[in-house]
Amino acid sequence: MSIHPPSNPKRIGIVGYGSLGQYLMKELKDNPAYKIVFVWNRTLDKLAGVPSDLILSDLNNCASYTPDLIIEVAHPSITEQFGTKFLQNADYFSGSPTAFALKKVEDAMRAISSPHGVYIPAGALWGATDIKKMADRGNLESLRVTMIKHPSSFKLTGELLEKLEKSDPTKLITLYEGPVRDLCLLAPQNVNTMAAACIAGHTLGFDKTIGCLCADPALDKHQIIIEAFGTGGFKVVTQRDNPSKIGAVTGQATYASFLSSVNNAGGKGPGFHLC
Repeated sequence: MSIHPPSNPKRIGIVGYGSLGQYLMKELKDNPAYKIVFVWNRTLDKLAGVPSDLILSDLNNCASYTPDLIIEVAHPSITEQFGTKFLQNADYFSGSPTAFALKKVEDAMRAISSPHGVYIPAGALWGATDIKKMADRGNLESLRVTMIKHPSSFKLTGELLEKLEKSDPTKLITLYEGPVRDLCLLAPQNVNTMAAACIAGHTLGFDKTIGCLCADPALDKHQIIIEAFGTGGFKVVTQRDNPSKIGAVTGQATYASFLSSVNNAGGKGPGFHLC
């Protein structure tokens, strides 16, 4: 039996054309279930090889391409600047959920009147749906996420960078331990998994979910430990080891996870949705 392509493929806009954006373009462009309608990147030189009719130069003009789903894989500042505009016109896949650590951004996205939804990829957050279920039932008492990476896998500035540079390069160091909201503002490109945990565990959110960020020069992987505590002594601890090249911000398994999340994004109505 032959399989016919869908008559109305989902129209996709990609915002950001780094390694993740390029991967998604490669995987989606020949998939009959999707149609890439635009690609945007901060610097145009990265778009060499992208057909000129797909290049979007100004994100304010995104609606003219009539996308069904806009995928952000660029930087959390994109959501702050354009998130509400995107959401007015399409479902929005936020690949940088640390953007929502800025309360004004989360409030604005939740307040907007639109039939579309915000989709948060679970990414490296193993058990994301279970955490959300606990929060929905009011049973989630505490949540802690520890991320350990090779020092070269971080993109840090300010006090965290200074702390890393002053540390013993042969030993594991804890760079931060405390509320995830503050950490998202200090390391927005490194702790999207923690931000996803805050959205899943919505009763705790960014202020009561605890994040611990560590650098370990002995690691050739990204290690994430999630500790969820519920009522009556309930406790679940998971550890996820994602092989990674030294210096890579994104672990190898995250690419396939992102693609799976894109496949599950869209069509669920307004609000925030894990995918």
